[in-house]
Amino acid sequence: MLEAPPESAACASSNRYVLGGVGDVTAMLTPDRTDLFLFFSHYSKVPSEQGVVVARLAWADRDAPGGQATIWRTGAWLPARHVAGTGVDSPVTWEYPAGTPLVPVSQPWHDGNETADAFWGPSVHWNQYLERYVMLLNRARDESFNNEGIYVSYARTLDDPRAWSVPRKIMNGGGWYPQVAGLEPMTGTDKQAAQRARFLVTGRSDHYIEFQR
Repeated sequence: MLEAPPESAACASSNRYVLGGVGDVTAMLTPDRTDLFLFFSHYSKVPSEQGVVVARLAWADRDAPGGQATIWRTGAWLPARHVAGTGVDSPVTWEYPAGTPLVPVSQPWHDGNETADAFWGPSVHWNQYLERYVMLLNRARDESFNNEGIYVSYARTLDDPRAWSVPRKIMNGGGWYPQVAGLEPMTGTDKQAAQRARFLVTGRSDHYIEFQR
């Protein structure tokens, strides 16, 4: 369904965990159930392609999503390219373009320097109280993914990645994969919350998080 572009791996990387590729995916369905937006980390060897990027999939294509997702790049949703096989029984393959990150890295991965400065590992939910989408992010400070802090960003719509606000820090350090879980009976989930919600890091919740307008 999603794949890094060909030749984008950094085989000589000093990164402790990744040499490239895509991952850390979070998905958000539009209220009218027409499109699924996928927010994910891209670890390309090209610094300008590193960070959190966005893909879009028509909900109608969910049962056969191969090659159907488009990637946000420089203001447009670009499709995957079909690659024809060389044999009769060769499988259908697709090449996906690299996306434009929501926030460019200031100190890239894979450059031989242990220091890094990059956002990764997004989680997105709709906040009923704020009437906005909320994204929580990790900000790594080195190639071992030690956290500089956890950040929050907001947007009124999903279909324009440029609508996300500049991430603001909500805590220093912290573990991986921050997310919320709504408290409302029957409706509160990791995709929908209100003013007060559970705050989870690395799958554990020791605190609440409270949003203010």
